Amino acid sequence: MTDRLQYGTTAKTFHWLIVALLLVQFPLGWLMPDIHRDMKPGDAMTWHISIGIVTLVLIVLRFAWRLTHPVAPESSLAPWQRMSSQALHRLLYLLVLVTTISGWLFASFRGWSISFFFLTPLPMLASKNPTALRAIDDWHQIFEWTLLVLIGLHVIAALTHLLVYRNRVMQRMLPG
Repeated sequence: MTDRLQYGTTAKTFHWLIVALLLVQFPLGWLMPDIHRDMKPGDAMTWHISIGIVTLVLIVLRFAWRLTHPVAPESSLAPWQRMSSQALHRLLYLLVLVTTISGWLFASFRGWSISFFFLTPLPMLASKNPTALRAIDDWHQIFEWTLLVLIGLHVIAALTHLLVYRNRVMQRMLPG
């Protein structure tokens, strides 16, 4: 298997679809009303969890695609930039994965029956458990804030390559 120099259409599509879904997820999650004991999930929660499931599937597919279709690091990058880029990308994959799974666990520990876009019920990952619910709620929030910080670092790095270094790093992931 030979490393490519550019990301292909499939990798770019996965990347930008996940970006779009996260741009919906963060405001949707934060703008939902607070959930109190014995509340049932509303439509916003069904949308939030459904979009999260789509994001989960896409991040797993994207990771599998990346493993089977590697792209060579930009040759102009210094070794420290290459290492930090790899670390940041791995953390982004991991954080998207654990954030979405922790959200699904949150719904399961609440005992909610959630449907996928109002069409079919999603399986419960666990049974109702108030003790575990408190812990997973905290972890879900930690994961989402950490993910947001990492996304910010990722965007800053991409813009730095585009505007300061003026190299091809960001162009490799841009559509077209």
